[in-house]
Amino acid sequence: MRAPLVTVPQNAAAAVGFVLAGVAAISVNDVLIKQLSGGYPLHQMVFIRSAIGIIFSLMLVQVEGGFAILRTRTPGLHLMRGALVVVSNLTYFAALAVIPLAEATALFFVAPLMITLLSIPLLGEKVGPLRLAAVSVGFAGVVLMMRPWESETEVSRIILFLPVLAALTYALNQILTRRLGATTRASALAVYIQGTFIVVSLAFYLVAGDGRYAVGVKNGSLQFLLRAWVWPEGGDRWLFLGLGLNSAIIGFALAQAYRLADAAVVAPFEYIGLPLAIFWGWVIWGDVPTPAVWAGSALILGSGLFVFLREKFKSRRLPLPAGEGRQ
Repeated sequence: MRAPLVTVPQNAAAAVGFVLAGVAAISVNDVLIKQLSGGYPLHQMVFIRSAIGIIFSLMLVQVEGGFAILRTRTPGLHLMRGALVVVSNLTYFAALAVIPLAEATALFFVAPLMITLLSIPLLGEKVGPLRLAAVSVGFAGVVLMMRPWESETEVSRIILFLPVLAALTYALNQILTRRLGATTRASALAVYIQGTFIVVSLAFYLVAGDGRYAVGVKNGSLQFLLRAWVWPEGGDRWLFLGLGLNSAIIGFALAQAYRLADAAVVAPFEYIGLPLAIFWGWVIWGDVPTPAVWAGSALILGSGLFVFLREKFKSRRLPLPAGEGRQ
């Protein structure tokens, strides 16, 4: 028997404000990680970012009620949520080190479509033919961006698939977020995630922190995951500080947004992340999306928006946000 979702007071205007702040922070976060990916391993970035971010998150815990709000009766669910976010981050950022920011972002936005499909077996929702058709169109956009008609692509299709895997684990994570967010403060949710990142990144360091497994590896994504730790120098220290601050903003802002309003109200505003990604990719790295990426992005975003608008029209509750996985 499924436990019913517990509702929280709704405040759409505040929720939209929080989600816009969270999306802006995500955009900056992606830029910083891509900028640093050529010289530092991902687990080092995650550790430093989370170590800084958890300090800001603990300050927010004090504002929202003190350390008492960190107590939970469902530690297993929080642990599962943290593991899903970690996998989502690893797969997304491993791809981001190799492919353009806009392409990785567009592929990740297939998450709302996966949310719709997962709601059938996991939440017992009924999904009509219109929404199923929209989901099919969105996945057609993914196939278009994979370019299966080309015998060779600039990067491996496995790398192109990583943001899609990130979207899947992220969507599973958000099922738990909505359920746990009904009884857990946003700042506490952020602290749990930051703590999980710290533990996992330290484990990576103990196993691969000396770079032994990166020797001879030519794949850019694997290099990003396995290279040795390097102490940040010069201006990179400020970039790492920015990562930490962004991590706290993302974790709090998105959790708060989806506590204050239904996903059907909030989630469409997350699509602002794609034009931001295109802008940053063009300004910083000179990346201009190919026609296949433009067309695939349009199909993914169009179908995602249709699904959310359809949910809002039918007055259904979508208990899943799109974006928190990229912390």
